[in-house]
Amino acid sequence: MAGMNIQASARLSAEVRREIDHWLSKYPAEHRQSAVIPALTAAQEHNKGYLSNELMDAVADYLGISRVTTYEVATFYSMYNREPVGKYVINICTNISCMLMGSDTVVGHLENKLGIKLGETTADGRFTLKIEEECLAACAGGPMMAINGHYYEKLSPARLDEILDGLE
Repeated sequence: MAGMNIQASARLSAEVRREIDHWLSKYPAEHRQSAVIPALTAAQEHNKGYLSNELMDAVADYLGISRVTTYEVATFYSMYNREPVGKYVINICTNISCMLMGSDTVVGHLENKLGIKLGETTADGRFTLKIEEECLAACAGGPMMAINGHYYEKLSPARLDEILDGLE
């Protein structure tokens, strides 16, 4: 906890601080910035799936790094959400491989089934369709998507219905 900002400590829950400290223990003390990705992930997971500016500032202060660094990371990686999201966050790969294998059909089917467009959340707060997803690195399984980080491959409209109907 050396180098920790006391105000940042108050803005992060004890559980988030514990997780960040766990990750900090894996890096040399002079490289606290190395823990920024797992620290933001922990903060997001304990904040209903999104990062507010205040939370990113708290993570930066806790790590003792510049606030802009957390903003750079959170805006670069699609795994971070900057606004409230639904219970299930759906990332559909629309990169070249998945596009050639039918990702447009996947996007269209999900938009019709859920009644929302990419970048929107259903009125009941159950589903969010992420607006953009670069390659999810599972090209052989395209078209594919991730729901809350779990991969689903070789999708078809029937398979999408089965997956969504199987969610609680």
